[in-house]
Amino acid sequence: MSITGVTGHRKGENEKGPILTVLDEFYKMGPGPSSSHTMGPMRITYDFFQRISKLPEDQLKVATGLKVHLYGSLSATGKGHGTDIASLAGLLGKSPADCPPQFLDSLAANPGQIHKVAIGTATLNITLKDIIFDATTGEFYHPNTMKVHLLAGIDTLFELEYYSVGGGFIEWKGYTAPEKGKPKYPYAYASDLKKYLNDDKIPLGKLLLENEMAMSGRSEKEVWQFLDQVADVMLRGVEAGLATEGILPGPIRLNSKAAQMHRNLFNSSKGIAGRAISQVSAYAFAMSEENARGHIVVTAPTAGSSGILPAILKSPKDLNVSVEKIREGFLAAAAIGYLCKHNATLSGAEGGCQAEVGVGSAMGAAMIAQAMGCGPKIVANAAESALEHHLGMTCDPVAGFVQIPCIERCAYGAIKAWTAFCIASEEIPEQRRVDLDTTIFAMAQTAKEMNSKYKETSEGGLAVSVVLC
Repeated sequence: MSITGVTGHRKGENEKGPILTVLDEFYKMGPGPSSSHTMGPMRITYDFFQRISKLPEDQLKVATGLKVHLYGSLSATGKGHGTDIASLAGLLGKSPADCPPQFLDSLAANPGQIHKVAIGTATLNITLKDIIFDATTGEFYHPNTMKVHLLAGIDTLFELEYYSVGGGFIEWKGYTAPEKGKPKYPYAYASDLKKYLNDDKIPLGKLLLENEMAMSGRSEKEVWQFLDQVADVMLRGVEAGLATEGILPGPIRLNSKAAQMHRNLFNSSKGIAGRAISQVSAYAFAMSEENARGHIVVTAPTAGSSGILPAILKSPKDLNVSVEKIREGFLAAAAIGYLCKHNATLSGAEGGCQAEVGVGSAMGAAMIAQAMGCGPKIVANAAESALEHHLGMTCDPVAGFVQIPCIERCAYGAIKAWTAFCIASEEIPEQRRVDLDTTIFAMAQTAKEMNSKYKETSEGGLAVSVVLC
């Protein structure tokens, strides 16, 4: 998959083992508007709820309450992301994939309501006030840090420090990765795939499918069923967004645009190229606006960038690309996301919007190339091109809401994905000067050096330039 050019993979520098991420860890379904600030915290408190439910009865019978402390970016922008509401829902035993959006809406509509939580024989009262927006700056292990406590009066019975590390992934203090099967074709970098794909002539789709089955234990049928479910959720989200108009939730009072854009597609003088761009943009707006409404999305790689891949998916669907090719496209997109997660970051709080929309655009470019039957070099080159032209992008959500600039950025990410594919499919693949590993490495370095004001803290850029009246 890697080609001649600059070597982005620095052997010997913080060397890592092979990628072990599997599809259901990566494409996670749950409520928006943010995978790291909504879905992740909800997964964290749901995990804590499951843990304390298994504590000995003599501990539970003296329990009196629950507290959640949010730190860093979760505290700085959590209000606009519904972090407190999602955290409360998890403590009430609701999992992200199964929680109706209406339930979350009801928590937001009744902020003073007292909720009863049954844990063993104990019944605890909890409200939104028990979700505490704590320090925004400090020496945190991760920018998205949470501490959850089970209390007996002022004493702590059980506590755990958690981290929402991006894309809905969660870890905790003392975390070790779960045991999985070994990949049939282990790789940590795009360059590692070269032998399998180029020398051994193993098709990318086959390699990724066999790795998935080996690590997850799923059959081929089960893998395809899962990807079909992901596609269904994405397409239903796009259709819902195209059919819904009005003002999005929150203080920005941003009008939704997807329905109007789609309605006006064929009543304009933009020509074929203009209409194509408007159509893809409308699809991205539709899913992104559903995310802003707190409705069900798929992380690809995050909720903030969840408008990109559905827009890409809808485009080949419009072109009658086969289900089999689209499934392979999902696998190729996941592989790009895996590489970025493994060697850089997917978190806006850690790497800015290059880690969300940039990676989403790269995944989209790879998906198009694979679904269109291109070879692995074109898949890699398309992904590299899309990611390269998002390097340094800041994460500066106005008022902490995933609306400005996030919704439009998803549309630009989808269009850049198509542009990257068009360029990669027309050039001579071996002549691309920069390879995928190099650009992922550049993203990781940029993330480390980026000022914290531009990492989902709403302390810089548009977040402080746009004045809400």
